[in-house]
Formats: sequence, C-alpha cells, structure tokens
Amino acid sequence: MNKSYCTVKELPLTERPYEKCEHSGPGALSDAELLAVIIRTGSKNERSIDVASRILKHSHSYPGLLGLNYLTMKELMSIKGIGRVKAIQLLCITELTKRMAKATNDGGLRLTTPETVANYYMQDLRHLKQEKILLVMLDTKSRILKDMIISSGTVSSSLLSPREIFLYALKYEAVNIIILHNHPSGDPTPSREDIQSTKRMKEAGNLIGIKLMDHIIIGDNKYVSLSEQGYL
Repeated sequence: MNKSYCTVKELPLTERPYEKCEHSGPGALSDAELLAVIIRTGSKNERSIDVASRILKHSHSYPGLLGLNYLTMKELMSIKGIGRVKAIQLLCITELTKRMAKATNDGGLRLTTPETVANYYMQDLRHLKQEKILLVMLDTKSRILKDMIISSGTVSSSLLSPREIFLYALKYEAVNIIILHNHPSGDPTPSREDIQSTKRMKEAGNLIGIKLMDHIIIGDNKYVSLSEQGYL
C-alpha cells in the first residue's frame, strides 16, 4: 500500500536533516532542512523538505525565515501540507526564537542605554503588523519592575493620556519609565506626533517626579531614540 505522505527518513541518506545534523551540527542544515525537521512529514506525493521550501516562499513581502514572523495561523494553514498541528508548531517555534533572543539580553539586565533597551525589545516589536505601545517601568537601578503593552493602533490615538501611563507607573512604584512603540513600515523615523507625544509625556513626568528616560521607536531591526535625538 502506498503511503500518503513522505517522511524525512525517506530522503536519500546525504539529504536527511537528522543525519546531517548529527554528523555536522545544526549549522550545516539549510533553512528548509531545519523546518523539515520540525514539521517531520510532508503531504501526499511530497517530501517534508518540499513543504518547508514552500513555507519559506509563502510571505511575498518577507521571503525566507523572516517571513515566518509575519504568518498567522490562518495563513500557515492555507499552505498545502500544513494543518492545524503543524501551524501551531511553527507559531510556537517562532515565539520560542523571540524569547531566546530576549533571554540572551537578560540576566542582571539594566536598561541604561537606548541600545540596551532596543536590543532587549527588538524581537518583540519589529515584526508586528499593528502599531503597539509598550510601557517599561524601572526602579532606581534601571531594572525592570514591569513592562506591558498599553495599547494598539497608532501613536496619535493610542499613546493614551499621560494620566493613564503615570497611573501605571505609580501603581508599580516606578522611578523612571521608558516608552517604546513600533512602526510596522519598518522605518523608525519619528513623526511629528511622536515628538509631540514625547514632549507632553516628559512634562507630565516632571510634575509628578517620574522621569521619562526615553521614547524608542522600533523599526525592522533598527531603532530611533528620541532621547538621543535631543527631545528629552
């Protein structure tokens, strides 16, 4: 009886990702081979590595591994050979890589420079399709007391009032705060509204004794610090 799918084990020995990884290390595997190991099985009359290659080509705006960050469960399931379980596996792997990147920058972390802040939150924000506002609350040693997404939308409508932001800061007894938000376009250049919002937030913080240390805009693996730009 013919099988309805092809497994990684059915590849020629020299093309089997498991054996290649065992003998040469995971760095020897191509992007498609790494994905083939994760999804394990292909579809009818198709190898798992062929399905993996199709996944990497699915996002037209961001082909390759980068595109995985932008694919939703619905979009993944629209790919031939990817069902509910495989879609969930891929979503979880994508989330795991983000958390691993973040954990690399953690460990006695002190957010004392714009670069440190941007590196720590880059993977959380750079791939988002919608603009989100992240509030980071710090203690006297610039360690994180609490960070939280406070709104989604656009800065002009969703940065909220200084009152709401500083209510959170007071609740968690923050000494300093940092605001981050992403530009889904990938270009972190601040808009006029970004600059005006930052100035309003700075003035409000000065009145109640909680300093706005920075407002950082995250683009596609790049950022702009309004503090470095001289607006704070």
